[in-house]
Amino acid sequence: MELPLMVNVQQLKQQLQAGNDLVLLDVRTAAEFESVHIDGSLNVVLDQIEQQRQQLSESLKHPVVLVCRSGNRARQAAALLQHVNLPNLHILEGGIQAWQAANEPVKQGRQRWALDRQVRGLAGSIVLASMLGSLLWPPLRWVAAFMGAGLTYSALTDSCAMGMLLSKLPYNRQTTCQPSFTPIQNEVA
Repeated sequence: MELPLMVNVQQLKQQLQAGNDLVLLDVRTAAEFESVHIDGSLNVVLDQIEQQRQQLSESLKHPVVLVCRSGNRARQAAALLQHVNLPNLHILEGGIQAWQAANEPVKQGRQRWALDRQVRGLAGSIVLASMLGSLLWPPLRWVAAFMGAGLTYSALTDSCAMGMLLSKLPYNRQTTCQPSFTPIQNEVA
């Protein structure tokens, strides 16, 4: 059975149950991956995809299913990988959230904040601190305005500069898992 570009949870489960060789490539941060991931998946952080395109192209000879939290980063990774020789590139629709919502098995580790939660926490803290600080020094309110403009731009372009910066912090960096590009055969109950 040939997989479509967007793969839903049921289609992926059927492929795994059939014993088909698939590579599940999770492009979330190492912290997110450590918190929860589909057993057998590999973690190559989105901002490392560009640097590892050639190695991925040479190593991944089986169909690849890109996984992230909700699908957005997987689409970004697919755009980066479309110019290398990966003919069977797919995206898990809804990401790990959809997989968990369908009560499919996951491997859980130490719980860490997802990247989007980190962005909301940092943005909210900056706005709150700048508004409180503007009581003492009024020009600080422009920091809150700048943050609002950045969040609006982020929503309009479906990108997040703050998220990309946060993903580079040591907290979000790869800690224990080194990718090995071998096909994955999973047994999913």
